[in-house]
Formats: sequence, C-alpha cells, structure tokens
Amino acid sequence: PIQTVKGTTKVVAFIGPTGVGKTTTIAKLAAKYALIENKSIVMVGADTYRIAADLQLKKYGEIMGIPVEIVMTPDDFKKVINKHIDKDLIFFDTAGRSPRNKKHLVELKEFLSVYSPVETHLVISSVTKYFDAISIINNFGLVPIHRVLFTKLDETKNYGLMLNMSVSSGGIPISYVTLGQNVPDDIEAADPGVIARLITKGDFESWIRQRT
Repeated sequence: PIQTVKGTTKVVAFIGPTGVGKTTTIAKLAAKYALIENKSIVMVGADTYRIAADLQLKKYGEIMGIPVEIVMTPDDFKKVINKHIDKDLIFFDTAGRSPRNKKHLVELKEFLSVYSPVETHLVISSVTKYFDAISIINNFGLVPIHRVLFTKLDETKNYGLMLNMSVSSGGIPISYVTLGQNVPDDIEAADPGVIARLITKGDFESWIRQRT
C-alpha cells in the first residue's frame, strides 16, 4: 500500500482504462488517509474527455473537506504540484484511456513526466478478461507502472486474474483491492493470504462477513 514519509510530498497517479472506478477508488483512499491517518491531501483531476468528469471528484472533495484541483495540461499539473508541495499526498486522477489509443497514452506520459518520482497505480477491474488485461498492462507500460490495483471484487467469482496478472507483469505488486461502492469502507490493502483464499475457495461472502 501507499507509504508516506514525514516532511516529503508523495505524488500518486491512478491510471487505467475507462470504467474501472478510478475516481471512486481515489475518494476511498483520500478518506482513509485524511480522516483516519490525519494526512494532508489534495486530489487532482485531469479527465478532459468525459462530460462533467470533474464534478464527481469535486463532490467527494466537498464532502470530505479535501481540496480538489482540475488541470488541463501537463504544465497545469506541474503548477498544482508546486502549489501543494507542502501536502503529504497528491492523488492524481487521470482520464480513462483506451489501451489501444497511442495518442492518449502519450498524453498520459507527458502528464506523468512533469514531476519525479510519481508512484503509478494501474487500476484494473476484476471482471476484465485475461487477454484484455494483458493488453492493458502491456500498452499502459508506456509509462512506469509501480503497482496494480484491482477493483470490483464484488462483481466476480473468479479471482485468478490477480495472480495471473502479477505473474504476467513480471511481478508488479498489488496495492489494493476494492469490494463495493461505499466510501471509504470498501477498499482493502492487498493481503496475500486473502487473495490466495479467494482464488482457491472463492468464498468472497465469508471474507466480507469476517471483515465486518
């Protein structure tokens, strides 16, 4: 999971295809780090493709009392980072990109090149087909991928994708899994024992009962 160092700003970018739940996932993490761990946070949105895409992020920020910035260009993003360099965490909500659209992926790379280091989490839905997931991780590999984050565990009963993707990616670690829409509750740091249990037994409901 995301680690912070006192006195240091960490920039964390969430990338991935459309519809995987990046914005909701960021809201869950922002709530946990701001409200539970008392970290100073800003959420930055850069989705210039979906109509009113920034409204969802702004609404989450308003509810939680977390500042939200919207950027249109890589230079805007650089200015926002400099503005909030006193924060513990800067969460960057990128636009959903088609893994086949090279132009959009190049634009993403330009955003992520304005500051170093940026910790990048590739967000993948657990319901994604294996070969589509391979295509996603290969194409998004145009930018450095430091973690894989799996969403929508509550929408499938087949969890082998998590193991298969870890192996196929050469061992990129899994950071978090999400298991519903509730903010901030429905997210967990990846636990090897839990993932192994889900893969071998598929007892999602039993796991949910235990964690509550």
